[in-house]
Amino acid sequence: MGVAAMCAGWVDAVVGGGGLIQIPALLLGFPHVAPVQILATNKVSSICGTSASAATYYRHVKPDLKTAIPLSLLAFAGALIGASLVSHISKAAFNPIILVVLIGVGTYTLFKPRLGTKTALRFSGHRHVLAAIGVGFLIGIYDGALGPGTGSFLVFALVGLLGYAFVQASAKAKIANVATNLAALVIFIPAGAVMWKVALLMGFGNLAGGYVGARTAVAQGSGFVRAVLIVVLGAFTIKIGFDVVGQLG
Repeated sequence: MGVAAMCAGWVDAVVGGGGLIQIPALLLGFPHVAPVQILATNKVSSICGTSASAATYYRHVKPDLKTAIPLSLLAFAGALIGASLVSHISKAAFNPIILVVLIGVGTYTLFKPRLGTKTALRFSGHRHVLAAIGVGFLIGIYDGALGPGTGSFLVFALVGLLGYAFVQASAKAKIANVATNLAALVIFIPAGAVMWKVALLMGFGNLAGGYVGARTAVAQGSGFVRAVLIVVLGAFTIKIGFDVVGQLG
């Protein structure tokens, strides 16, 4: 669990999507626990890594807090709503929609090699902030309810819709990810859903991976982040694709 969390923390810090590693690891390690316990334990581990990577990005990239703070506040609100609805939402209903979005996002990123190489904002003033908080709120709901791939969706939205370079987008996405993880835990912890011994052990691994991943992304630049994003989106597409085929079967 600790090794899986460390790998997840690295991936999540670079481009998001650490849940693709961490949640399957928890499902394999604890096949008989309730899904809400898996999600809650994953959130405790994840917030350790996202906090470390957000702090590292802040020191080295200096993201614009006038955008990052409203984005994070609305992401927090969205995640609260999503986490409160998690027991009423069928994952099967989401999978086909997520699959279509993943294929579209992955294809667009793959065939737009200059996407995210430099910051060229598409909006200005209050329109820029409104676009950011809209992104934060919608992806926050998804993160609270389901979770895997949230960081990747945030990065792509900030690059594709708002016009940030990949490293700047990753920095803001990590700050928003801290907010969404915290919001989910506001719901999960009082419900007694966290497996604390496992969560804290994984949290140490995720923190170490998150710190190293953020340093790697800053050092290697936007081209590296783009390449990792394509790999993560491809893995996520394959996983969700198999889930959808299983549902149809």
